[in-house]
This record gives sequence, structure tokens and C-alpha cells, in this order.
Amino acid sequence: MKLLKTLQKYSFNTEHITLWAAVIVFAVFFTFGSLRYKNFFAVQTICNILMDNSHLLIVALGETLVLISGGIDLSVGALIAFNFTASAYMLTVMKLPLPLVVAVILLVGTLLGFLNGYLISYKGFQPFIATLATQFLARGGCYMISTGTIVISHPSVLKLSVFKLRLPGGYITFGVLVSLVMLILFYILTKKTKFGRNVYAIGGNEVSAKMLGIPVKRTRMYVYAVSGFTTSVASLVFAVYILSSYGLHAQSLHLDAVSAAVIGGTLTTGGVGSVIGTLFGVLTTGIIQTIITFQGTLTSGWSKITIAVLLLSFILLQRFIIWERKRNRKVKPVKMLQSENLIEKEGGA
Repeated sequence: MKLLKTLQKYSFNTEHITLWAAVIVFAVFFTFGSLRYKNFFAVQTICNILMDNSHLLIVALGETLVLISGGIDLSVGALIAFNFTASAYMLTVMKLPLPLVVAVILLVGTLLGFLNGYLISYKGFQPFIATLATQFLARGGCYMISTGTIVISHPSVLKLSVFKLRLPGGYITFGVLVSLVMLILFYILTKKTKFGRNVYAIGGNEVSAKMLGIPVKRTRMYVYAVSGFTTSVASLVFAVYILSSYGLHAQSLHLDAVSAAVIGGTLTTGGVGSVIGTLFGVLTTGIIQTIITFQGTLTSGWSKITIAVLLLSFILLQRFIIWERKRNRKVKPVKMLQSENLIEKEGGA
């Protein structure tokens, strides 16, 4: 009986359900690819997915934090393009030192995130509207800097672009190292800090969070500032990866980031999510594209269709979990009332 109760308690933990669903989906696709294609089952396959999607993982981590708080950030793709274009211009045209450029980009991205958070938290803007406005602002800023392509030829950036860290069975690049460091930092931030607990509380029930004395407005503003910071880091990683900037880069990246977070188990209603799940969400979207590449006869459109089906499936799973939790809350008071009536009858007898 104790084991059964433990399993039931575990099974209704929303984060566990969604996280394990993300892991299982990734395992299914990886097993399918390994059985169907030669040389698919290899460490380097996973490394290649991480190398191609390191900037997406970084952005998705910030987006996960925003979704957990109950919001959404549509500006991340445009902010990456703006930061990327600005860094390329400062390095190539202005010939500024690399450390100064990195510091400026990190500061600019964080301030733009603060702007989103301020408008949403203190001015009452809807997250969709505020971040959409910042998206247009950042896209416009790209073309104010340059209407064409800027090729990055800075020696230090070129060295980072060819950097490889050898592993048993494969290798990883500079971008993967940065993304894994960010993953560790976000895990600590969300699971081991008071700020992380406050974010979960706000996303779960904002009214209750206020009653508990949590600074809701300030915390939400910091959440968007962190998201802005992650776009700066991702833009620097992206710059090292492709070595040329253009204002139309990362046009749908905000949608990819949201999709990866949701497939990774983050609830769109807030309060539930895991950065480990987001990692598997990014790996799943990447492995779908890898399977299509190995197949050779399918277009990239099939990857979008598959991701759309997965996204809808995970949203339906979330709806079912939320419905089940609400149903359990209604059943418990009825059971307690029945127990109280039974006690009164026995006492009267």
C-alpha cells in the first residue's frame, strides 16, 4: 500500500510527468534513427545537434524562465539579430577590442530585457504586446546599423570558431561549452535560489505569491532582464558560429525557443517547467532535423510538421494534467466532509 501511494503521489507531480514525456520522446526518435540509419548511433550525433543548436538552447533557457513566471517573450530572435549585428559592426567597422564589445552587448541585451520587464510589471502592458514592440524596435535597429551583411574577421573570433574540445567518441565546440555552462547556471538559479522559487510561485498563483509577500513586480522584471541577458550570450555564440551578420537572422527563433520549452515540459500557463526538460526539447527538435538529413529524400518542411504535432501533443498533455489536478482538488473536500459527518454520527451514537 505504501508503494502504491508513493507511485500515485509521484505520478501526479506535473513536472515529473512532462519531463519524463520529453525524455521518452527524445529516446524514441534517437532509437528510430539508430535502427534505420548507419552511423546514426554515435556520440558525435548528439554533439552535432548541440553544435547546431547551442544558441537555441541558451535562448530557450531564458524563455523557459519567462514561461514558468506565466509570461512570454517574443523579442528574443530580434534581440539576437540586433546584438549580433551590433557586435559585428563594432568588431569589423569600428575595430573595437573584443572584451569591450562583449561587455557592451551583454549590457545592451540586459537593458532591453529590463525594458520589457518594466513595461509588463510596472506599466501593465501585456507580455505579448510589450515584447512584440521590442521585437520591432530591435529589427529596426539592425537596419539602422547596416542593411547588408557584415563579415566578422576578428582573429580571436576566428580562433573561437575553429575551437574543438575532444571527447570520447566525438568533439564539441565553443558554443556547446557556453550553452552547457548556461544550463548549469540556470539549473542552480531555478532550483537552488530564492529567486527561482519566487518565479515558480508567481507562475503557479500570482495572488497567493503576493499574499506570501513575494515581490511579484520586481521578480517579473528581473525574469525578463535574465531573458535579455541570455539573448546577448546567444548572439555572441551565434556570431562565432556563422561569422557574418544580417538583419533577417533568427526571424523565427522565438517560436523555436517556445516550442523547445513546451516540448521539454514547461507549462504555457506557468508554474511548472525544468531546464533539463528544455535541453531534451532542444535535442528532440534537433534530432528530427538530423533524421530528415539522414533520410535525404525529405524536405525541411517535414521537421516543422513533426514539431507542430509534438507541440500540440504536449499542449494536450498539459491540458489533461491541469484538468486532473482541478478534479482532484474538488474531490478532496468532498471526502473530508464525508469523514467529518461520519465522525459526528459515531459521536452521537
